[in-house]
Amino acid sequence: MSPLIDLLRAEPALWVATCVILALPIGSFLNVVVLRLPRMLEREWAEQCAELAGQPVAAAERFNLAVPRSRCPSCRTTIRALHNIPVLSWLWLRGRCAACAAPISGRYPAVELATACAAGLIGWHFGPTATAVLAFAFFATMLALALIDFDTQLLPDTLTLPLLWAGLLANLWGVFAPLEDAVIGAVAGYLTLWLVYWAFRLATGREGMGYGDFKLLAAIGAWLGWQMLPIVVLLSSVAGALIGIALIVSARLGREVPMPFGPYLVVAGIVAMFWGGTLLDAWLGR
Repeated sequence: MSPLIDLLRAEPALWVATCVILALPIGSFLNVVVLRLPRMLEREWAEQCAELAGQPVAAAERFNLAVPRSRCPSCRTTIRALHNIPVLSWLWLRGRCAACAAPISGRYPAVELATACAAGLIGWHFGPTATAVLAFAFFATMLALALIDFDTQLLPDTLTLPLLWAGLLANLWGVFAPLEDAVIGAVAGYLTLWLVYWAFRLATGREGMGYGDFKLLAAIGAWLGWQMLPIVVLLSSVAGALIGIALIVSARLGREVPMPFGPYLVVAGIVAMFWGGTLLDAWLGR
C-alpha cells in the first residue's frame, strides 16, 4: 500500500479523481438509504404495535437496504444494472424510466453528484489519509440524515447514534478533536438543544423540535469537539430563520407548518468540519 499512497500523495489530482469516482456509487447507495430506511422503520413500528396489541403480524415482502432490487416507482419494473449507473444512466435515459417513460426524480443524480463533489473536496482538503476516509463517512451519514429529515421529519437513531459513537472512536486518536473535547462536545451538544426544547415548550406549550435534533448535535460535537458547537448552532439557526422567513413570505409554508431543523444542523456541521477553525478565529478576533 505504501507505493500507492506515495503515488497519490505525489499526484493530488489522481487522488481527488479517485475519490470522486469511488463516491458516485456511494451516492447511489445513499439514495437507497434515504428512500428505504424510513419505510423499514415504519414496518418495524407497525409490527411492534401489532405485537403489543396481541394482533397477528401480517406477512410482508422482505424489505431492507438490499432487497428487493430497485424498481420504477410508477410501473414497478425492476431497474436493470445498465440503467442504474450513477448519473450517466439518468442522463442517457433523459430522466425517464426505460420501461414506462415515467419521469425519474432529478434528486437521484443530484445526490450522487453532491456526494462525488464532496468526496473530491474532502480528498483535496485532507489528502490521502485515514482522516479523509473518516471525514467522508461523516459527510455521507450527515447527508442521508438531512434528506431523511427533509422528507419525513425523522432523524433515525439507527444513524444518529452510530454517528455519535463513531465520532468518539475517531477522536480516541484525536483525529478531529482531543477525546476530552469530543466527550464534552457530545454532552454539550445534546444538552444545548434539550434546554432550548424545554424552554420553548414551557413558554408556548408546544414542542419546537424533536429528540433527533439533540442526538444529531451531540454527534456533531463528538466529531468536532465542543469548541465548534457555537459555530454550528449559530450557522444553523441563522440559515433556518432566513429560509423559514423566505418560505413564509413567499406563501410556500404556513406559520403553523413544522419545518425540519436537521438539514440546517447538517450543513452547519459540514461547514464547521472544513472551516470551523477559521470561522472560530474570525469570531474571536484571533
